[in-house]
Amino acid sequence: MKDYWREMFSYPSLYYKLAKVKKIIEPERIDYGSDKHQFFLYFKPREAVKEKVIVWIHGGGWNAGSPDDFRYVGQSFATEGYHCVSLGYRLSPKNKYPVQIEDVCMAYSKAMEYLAGQGIDCSKVIVTGPSAGAHLSSILCYGKKYQEKCNVDISKIVGFIGVAGPYAFGKNISNTVKILLGQLFLKGYDRTEGEPVSLFSANHIPMLLIHSKHDGLIDYAQSEALYEKAEEAGLYCELYEVVDKINTHSAYSAGMFLETRETNQALDKLYTWIETL
Repeated sequence: MKDYWREMFSYPSLYYKLAKVKKIIEPERIDYGSDKHQFFLYFKPREAVKEKVIVWIHGGGWNAGSPDDFRYVGQSFATEGYHCVSLGYRLSPKNKYPVQIEDVCMAYSKAMEYLAGQGIDCSKVIVTGPSAGAHLSSILCYGKKYQEKCNVDISKIVGFIGVAGPYAFGKNISNTVKILLGQLFLKGYDRTEGEPVSLFSANHIPMLLIHSKHDGLIDYAQSEALYEKAEEAGLYCELYEVVDKINTHSAYSAGMFLETRETNQALDKLYTWIETL
């Protein structure tokens, strides 16, 4: 409960930092569907371009947020020298699961087509996202059922980074997440069809899971459950515990991109892991 209230009181500081972000890179918007949430943003690096492409999927409890709200994240990746696409998807409760993962799969495929059309090398792709975005990006990477259903080619994905994700719906779920899951799924829907640990199928993609034991919204046991699943399957996986002083859910899941590698160890871990793949 203490960490929950720490999470609530962390918002003013995050909004203050967000207001101070300088807009250095203006992204391109590409629509992949008729709904206002079916689009992605492309952030082009301005300086030394690195060989990997970053695909980022936003969080927001499945019921809020868009790539526009997290432009500072795409800007962070592009400033580090990476081509970055930030994917949008239709939201709950108006749109029930599996609409969200179907949109993510479609957006990913359309984004790869777009980048290839721009002459960008997409042979090394990192997929990442925080919170609900970690949930959806993990299914994109390891949910063979949806890969086949949506005809998604994951062969170019060389790494997955999940930050503060809900992966196992029976593991220490907070009341807040229970409410959000109630909005996401139709009544009576088999939730294992949307549970990453149940959908998990091992493949070639190494995994980094970043989580805080003082998250306040999503318990550390969530990442432990997916880590154990990967370990059992013989997949390379690393579980990193956030050690930064500001370690509540929003502060590190997406908020770390408001910091620098010098001031935030979780952010430095994320970039270091990408660089060493």
